[in-house]
Amino acid sequence: MPVFQYKAADAQGVTLTGEMEARTPDSVAEHLQAQGFIPILIEEAAAGGGGWLGGFGRARISQDDIAMLTREIATLLRAGLPLDRALEIVINLASNDEVADILGEVRKDVRGGASLYAAMEAQKGVFSRFYLNMIRAGEAGGALGVVMARLTEFMERAKDLRETVKTALIYPTILVMVAVVSVVVLLIFVVPQFTQMFEESGKALPLPTQIVVAAGEFMQAWWWALAGGGFALYVLFRRQMADPDSRYRWDERFLALPLVGDLVAKVETARFARTLGTLLDNGVSLLGALSIVKETVGNSVMAEHLDDVSARLREGKGLGATLMEAEIFPKLGVHMVMVGEETGRLSEMLIQVADVFDREVQAAVKRTLGMLEPALILGLGLVIGAIIMSILVAMLSVNQLAV
Repeated sequence: MPVFQYKAADAQGVTLTGEMEARTPDSVAEHLQAQGFIPILIEEAAAGGGGWLGGFGRARISQDDIAMLTREIATLLRAGLPLDRALEIVINLASNDEVADILGEVRKDVRGGASLYAAMEAQKGVFSRFYLNMIRAGEAGGALGVVMARLTEFMERAKDLRETVKTALIYPTILVMVAVVSVVVLLIFVVPQFTQMFEESGKALPLPTQIVVAAGEFMQAWWWALAGGGFALYVLFRRQMADPDSRYRWDERFLALPLVGDLVAKVETARFARTLGTLLDNGVSLLGALSIVKETVGNSVMAEHLDDVSARLREGKGLGATLMEAEIFPKLGVHMVMVGEETGRLSEMLIQVADVFDREVQAAVKRTLGMLEPALILGLGLVIGAIIMSILVAMLSVNQLAV
C-alpha cells in the first residue's frame, strides 16, 4: 500500500505529523478524525523521501509555501478554530524558519488588534496585491475560511498551468542542449583529428570540408569569445526585459509569432479570467478588480489594453464590448464574457473561460511540441550528418589521391 505523509491538529492546538500506510488519503483522514485530530494536509510520500518536506532549507518564502500555509489556515478556520489559534498551529507546522518567522509577525499583529489583511500587508513583498484583496474581501464578508479555500484552489490551478508549460519545455530544451554539445564536441575534438591528415595529403579539400575545418579551428581559438558573447546576449536580454519600453516591444513580437503568440494569448487570458472571476466572486468591484488583474498579466501589451478597458468601463460600456474593441483577447473568451454579462453570471462565466483556456493551453502545448520535437530531431540529424559527410568526402578524396 502507498505511504501518506500527513499534518493534523486538534482543537487545543496540539499538532501531529507523521506517515501512514493506507489505500487512499480518505482512509488516513478517517483515522486521524477518529483520534480527534483535524487533517490539514495529506500527501503521498515521494519516492526519495522528499514529500512535503522537499522545500526544507529554502532561503526565502515561495509561492508554494504561501499556497500551503493558505490551505492549512483555511482548513483550520473551516473546522471552527479561531484565527489566532489557527495561525499558532500553522507556525508550529511551518516547513521552514522563514515561513514561521513571517507567520509569527502576522500573528503578533493580529493579537494586537490588526486585521489579517493589515497584518499580511505589513509583510512587504511577501503577499501579492491580489492575495491581500481576497483576504480583505473574506474578512469583510465574514467568510475568511471560504475565501482562503478559494485562494488555495486558485493558486493550485495557476501552479498547474505554469507546470504544464514548464514540463512541456523540458524535452525541447534537452534536445537543443544535446544538439549544441554534439556539434561542439565534433568541431573541437573530432574534426581536428583529421585536419593533419588532410593537410599532409596536399590536395585541395572540398568546400564543405573547408567550412567544417574552419569552424572547428575558430571554435578552438575563440571558444571563450563565443561563451562570453552568449553570456553578454543573455545579460542584454534580461536588461531589455527589465526596461518597460523594451519589454513592450518584445511582448509585441511574442504575440506576433506563429503558434507561440497564440499560446501566450491563451495563457494570459486564462490568468486574466481566473483572477478577475475570483475577485468578483468575493465582492471586489469590477474596476478595482481590473486594476489588480493588470498586475497579474505577464504580457505588457495585453496589460496596457486593460487600461483602455478600465477607461471605457468608466464611460458606462460593458466589459465584453470593451474587450472586443481591444482586439487582443481571443474572441471565444470575449463572447463567453458577453454571455456572462447578459445572464448576470459574469464571475461564474469568467471562471469557465479560465477552465476552457487552461485546456486550450494544454492542447496547444501538445500540438506545438508535436511539431517542434520532430523538427529539432531532424535539424540535429542534418547538422551532425553534414559534419560527418564533409569529413567522409574529404577522406575519399585523400584515398583517391593515394591510389
